[in-house]
Amino acid sequence: MKGTPSFGKMNKSPSHVRCRRCGRNSFNVRKGYCAACGFGRTKKIRRYSWQNKKVNGLRLV
Repeated sequence: MKGTPSFGKMNKSPSHVRCRRCGRNSFNVRKGYCAACGFGRTKKIRRYSWQNKKVNGLRLV
């Protein structure tokens, strides 16, 4: 078949590929930045204090 039914199959390209900086499969191809480390958007590594669990008031890294 050709036409409308065939065009529905054209969305199989991966949205995320492996990141060059952190190695995780989080680099968005269309937006051009990594969701995990922020590569392509900022020089600094994307990191937040809420990412690691606190145990007895100490931050485990």
